[in-house]
Amino acid sequence: MALASSSAAFLNCNASFFVIRRQHCPSRTAFLCTIPFSSLPRSLSSSRRRCPAPIISSLKENLGHLSKTWSDFTSLNYWVVRDYHRLVNSVNALEPQIQGLSDAQLTAKTTEFRDRLRQGQTLADIQAEAFAVVREAARRKLGMRHFDVQIVGGAVLHDGSIAEMKTGEGKTLVSTLAAYLNALTGEGVHVVTVNDYLAERDAEWMGRVHRFLGLSVGLIQRGMTAEERRSNYRCDITYTNNSELGFDYLRDNLAGSSEQLVMRWPKPFNFAIVDEVDSVLIDEGRNPLLISGEASKDAARYPVAAKVAELLVRGFHYNVELKDNSVELTEEGIALAEMALETKDLWDENDPWARFVMNALKAKEFYRRDVQYIVRNGKALIINELTGRVEEKRRWSEGIHQAVEAKEGLKIEADSVVVAQITYQSLFKLYPKLSGMTGTAKTEEKEFLKMFQMPVIEVPTNLPNIRKDLPILAFATARGKWQHVREEVESMFRQGRPVLVGSTSVENSEYLSHLLREWKIPHNVLNARPKYAGREAEIVAQAGRKYAITISTNMAGRGTDIILGGNPKMLAKEIIEDGLLSFLTQDTPNTEVDGEPISQKVLSKIKVGPSSLALLAKTALMAKHVCKNEGKSWTYQEAKCIISESVQMGQSTDLQEMEMLVNEQSEMYPLGPSIALTYLSVLKDCETHCFNEGLEVKRLGGLHVIGTSLHESRRIDNQLRGRAGRQGDPGSTRFMVSLQDEMFQKFNFDTEWAVKLISKITNDEDIPIEGDAIVKQLLALQINAEKYFFGIRKSLVEFDEVLEVQRRHVYELRQLILTGDSESCSQHIFQYMQAVVDEIIFGNVDPLKHPSKWNFSKLLKEFKAIAGKILEDSFAAITDEALLKSVRHLHELRSVNIIDFHLPNLPSPPNTFRGIRRKSSSLKRWLAICSDDSTKDGRYQPTVNLLRKYLGDYLIASYLDIVKESGYDDAYVKEIERTVLLKTLDCFWRDHLVNMNRLSSAVNVRSFGHRNPLEEYKIDGCRFFISMLSATRRLTVESLLAYWSSPMESQELYVS
Repeated sequence: MALASSSAAFLNCNASFFVIRRQHCPSRTAFLCTIPFSSLPRSLSSSRRRCPAPIISSLKENLGHLSKTWSDFTSLNYWVVRDYHRLVNSVNALEPQIQGLSDAQLTAKTTEFRDRLRQGQTLADIQAEAFAVVREAARRKLGMRHFDVQIVGGAVLHDGSIAEMKTGEGKTLVSTLAAYLNALTGEGVHVVTVNDYLAERDAEWMGRVHRFLGLSVGLIQRGMTAEERRSNYRCDITYTNNSELGFDYLRDNLAGSSEQLVMRWPKPFNFAIVDEVDSVLIDEGRNPLLISGEASKDAARYPVAAKVAELLVRGFHYNVELKDNSVELTEEGIALAEMALETKDLWDENDPWARFVMNALKAKEFYRRDVQYIVRNGKALIINELTGRVEEKRRWSEGIHQAVEAKEGLKIEADSVVVAQITYQSLFKLYPKLSGMTGTAKTEEKEFLKMFQMPVIEVPTNLPNIRKDLPILAFATARGKWQHVREEVESMFRQGRPVLVGSTSVENSEYLSHLLREWKIPHNVLNARPKYAGREAEIVAQAGRKYAITISTNMAGRGTDIILGGNPKMLAKEIIEDGLLSFLTQDTPNTEVDGEPISQKVLSKIKVGPSSLALLAKTALMAKHVCKNEGKSWTYQEAKCIISESVQMGQSTDLQEMEMLVNEQSEMYPLGPSIALTYLSVLKDCETHCFNEGLEVKRLGGLHVIGTSLHESRRIDNQLRGRAGRQGDPGSTRFMVSLQDEMFQKFNFDTEWAVKLISKITNDEDIPIEGDAIVKQLLALQINAEKYFFGIRKSLVEFDEVLEVQRRHVYELRQLILTGDSESCSQHIFQYMQAVVDEIIFGNVDPLKHPSKWNFSKLLKEFKAIAGKILEDSFAAITDEALLKSVRHLHELRSVNIIDFHLPNLPSPPNTFRGIRRKSSSLKRWLAICSDDSTKDGRYQPTVNLLRKYLGDYLIASYLDIVKESGYDDAYVKEIERTVLLKTLDCFWRDHLVNMNRLSSAVNVRSFGHRNPLEEYKIDGCRFFISMLSATRRLTVESLLAYWSSPMESQELYVS
């Protein structure tokens, strides 16, 4: 494999490529002198060449800059962006005219644009003017004017591409351009973020622009009712997160009535802008969204299997493959497990233990506490490895979560069966037009093009990026790496520079925290533990301040920029909370919910002015009075909510309006407006302080980012690097890796002898090594890892495409049943009845053979079994001979009257096809029978078609007759029909999903027989689906006929 070759190449690197970094190594001079001079690195032979090192580094830097400039100029991206500048020039030319409009005139532009679209203009015709309007609205309502490069970003989004914009370049503001323009069509726009916090923030913040321009803005959040969701999806622009969107789509396709639908049916998807699109479509792409129901009663087996897994020894009883998280039992392991479980066969269908033992081993080897999950309140909660956040509502499928619960000795929740599922790739492919934005997507451009036909356009930064990315340092051991990380953090701390240290797990972040505490270096930790996660926004707000040290798990999707000098808005809110919470509530904060207080030991104190202190004191007295005299009592969380709402009021209201509001409510103790006014005053002080401190931090060199491990994708590493050097700020980054890191182990990178070699060369395993060869080989390994995971995602997508075609068919059929009128529901049932009759006939007759060869006995038996009681009288006396005689006679006829057709000498169907609508329906079925090209052609084909027509008409007419005799009104009849159709379809679709999931696992074995697993999956999946639809039709028909034969007995079955 490519990975193996990469590993071998790395291990075969000559020692001459290493540059050994150490401060004190006099004892190694003699050893180093034995190496041939020609193989020494240039830094060691510089004394012979007499060329000053600063000149060489300067030349290298200038040459690197020249080559980068030339490559930029010759790239396709350069010319694409240059072409967008024609639009930018048009927008800039319109700006003076738009600035001259009053607020009312600017708002009226939305109505004007919609009128122009109705008159035949396209979005391209109004794009420049619409962008100019949004730019001016943002300037007035947010105090933010779109830069030219942000106009380019908006155009990229509108064109259905991915805009790659570096951290801090204002992606959130860019989205307003494309969202507004596409919302003018009235078909809805979805702005999709990665979590509820960002969706709420953007809906409130950017929503001010859209609301000012007359558009409605909706927000979807966890915990909302169906009515709230329905109302928000009806808005022009809806902000939501990716999981809520996916689950709403799945829930809508499980709805029992059209009143339960929340999305915009029949066209729920129009245009979407996906924030952090690489995270959603690539990183999250491997995990399908599932809605499950309880199924299995095998919960007691999991603890037993966990005990057995503890007995088994890795390498003897079982082998593991870290790369794909698989486990294989050896003969010894099977024997020991069978002996411990007292069973003769682990794979016995009547006593199946294999699945439980394998899952217990996977939980033991691959699912580590504080890495993949944490335990809180007696539950195992998954940690999202990409964002570092806890996902409380998510559970691993296929029994893995239960195995983890058993390992930890927790209460085991019941196994689940999949009721509905979809991957993010399939979900977002439902949008006719899709766009995305992120800071890191160019490395995955081929995947986006192949999977979604979305090119990645790199949007230039508004100011040049002056961040310094220092060379990667490689260590032989993890101990040496962590020691060096601690030393580098201490070095930066002494300079006063803020430091962000990125770690890959909760475990690693807390280990480094322990090391820093030993050296008494004050710092903050941000990971999935609630005591840290509860203060996430405050920790990130402080991370750019002088002397701030922050240790964080993956920063992707945090959504808050690290501003040098501190975030004044967040700091002002903290000052308000510190000053008022003790007066608003007597409760103390719960660190498990609200988080631990963040470390501010060495951060400079913010000077709050006299006017702000006076307002703060006045508001504190007011809060005390309201609590004491008016008997108000708030919990700690409620008090924080009051402050948050007041701060939001302050951010969205002008200072003069706020002062007027306070004065108007002076007799009523206006606590909310007073807090908002105090916040605005404190904010000015914080802005001054943060600006001055930011200048000082820039002078020191800006934020320094330290990566403690390479990820499986360069893109994730680039996300961490992007935290430094935002908006032209100075900054630096450094990655440190050890040969004992998880990535090397996962890809079977044998590092033992490399560690020994390095220790022989340096006499110290803890010394870092750096050099171009090292970096190249590490990146080569990373690229191969990317290719491996791309292959997995590609395979998942290809397998899911098979299921996607089937899912789309089922969901479209479901929506037709749900939202169609009563007549369309009846037509579905008639089609089902005709299809069931056709299947019976095709199973027993052959148009190529004479009717005497047909199996009329079985045909009659199956037809009577389907029809049940309703045919007991009319068809009871019909024999095989009578049917054969009638068919022979029919074959001899030259013409028939298709309107009132029936087989000679056999009973006529009940006379229910009266009226134009019923006759039209009957004729349409006959035309469908005649045009059916899926049947075999033969001499007796017309006879077979007439037999299909007769039996189909008889069954349908008998059904209509018995429904009419029941005496129920049409509304009740249609409700019963709709309910039976939906419940039967849902039941078989659920079973089909289980079968398809089992099939996807089983077909891989067929590759040993030199058969393509994907092709096998397609063939068998298609066969399963056809069988599922056939069974659905048959059970629906049987259930309806049985119901109307005795409606009182069946009433409770289908009406809930």
